Amino acid sequence: MELVCVGLSHRTAPLAVRERLALTEVDRAGLLQQWGQAPGEAMLVVTCNRVEVYVATPDAVGARARVREALGRLGGPEVLEHLYEHQGTTALEHLFRVAASLDSLVLGEAQILGQLKAAFAQARQAGAARGGLTRICAAAFSCAKRVRTETAIGQAATSMASAAVALATQAFGTLSDKTVLVVGAGEMGQLAARHVKQARPGRLLITNRTQARAEALAAEVGGTARPFEELHLLLKEADVVVCSTASPLPLFTRENVGAAGALRPLLMLDLAVPRDISPDVAELAGVRTYNVDDIQAFVAENEAARAEEARRAHGLILEEVARFSRERAVRDGVPVLARLRQQAEQIARAESERTLVALGEGLTDKQRKSVEAMARAIVNKLLHEPTACLRSGAEGEEGQLLAETAARLFGLLGEAPR
Repeated sequence: MELVCVGLSHRTAPLAVRERLALTEVDRAGLLQQWGQAPGEAMLVVTCNRVEVYVATPDAVGARARVREALGRLGGPEVLEHLYEHQGTTALEHLFRVAASLDSLVLGEAQILGQLKAAFAQARQAGAARGGLTRICAAAFSCAKRVRTETAIGQAATSMASAAVALATQAFGTLSDKTVLVVGAGEMGQLAARHVKQARPGRLLITNRTQARAEALAAEVGGTARPFEELHLLLKEADVVVCSTASPLPLFTRENVGAAGALRPLLMLDLAVPRDISPDVAELAGVRTYNVDDIQAFVAENEAARAEEARRAHGLILEEVARFSRERAVRDGVPVLARLRQQAEQIARAESERTLVALGEGLTDKQRKSVEAMARAIVNKLLHEPTACLRSGAEGEEGQLLAETAARLFGLLGEAPR
């Protein structure tokens, strides 16, 4: 079983392309069922900034082709131009980097680990993640914890939500006399509202399709919940809009924002993928908009200060990948040793019994035992070097290859100890 990763992210694909793979829950469940059929296993990671498929499979070439075909069908041919592929140790390292937030749009942010764990839980629930992928993900999550504990990569990390609020504060100097409207009360909306609260705005308005969630968030941050049906009327009151919903289509368009007739300069910050704010809204006089790619440029300034921590974190990731590879090689190699020794002992026993029968009944008990001991000694001497080689190789990167070669040479493929 080899790990394969196929995907795209903010590093390889513009926002317009990433939006095409905003997969529904039905899409995700269907894909997991398709890719996770035995003997393969699969996990699908979908966030605002990445769509990645991880497959543990004995057929890496076939798995890559199936994943590419499905993503191209769902997102269109242009998606294929932006896909990256990793396989084997490189795929492991990529997953470990993602889990540790070294590949995130915001270096050091903690949200991605939770998203990966949710993706893994969904894969397990669908029956697509079993033994092999479970061990891989457990190692990746453990690595992320070690990076978070042993480096300062997450200290003062600028999240997308905090960056949006920082941009608003920078634009107006202060938010103390401004009205901020947060649209969406999901995970990102909650983060945004909490950061807005810290900026001490004049007013903080919260709206969400589910009124109860808006009211709960408003109570937490000291804001006011407003009905979602009033969304476009609220633009007349707002100076700043921060939006992050799961809407498949833009909530704000040139037409409805223009029709709201805002009486003051309006700053709109879009944290959603697909976008909540149509690109042509920026053409309206007095309106400034930022999408997730725009905010990334602002975040990049913060990353430079943590570059050294990122280098340390990368070193830890390489250590953890090497450790996992050694442990996996041992797991793969030991069953081969067990099957090899079992096969050899069966042959020795059969040959010694045949020899004893041929010698007849005249042998003493001591002589019979000597024949059996000789057969066992020959087995042990013949297996000594292969055993030593497999055990030592299991601790290096060649362990799996050695195990597969030994299984092929001694005719052990497909066998299991009895």
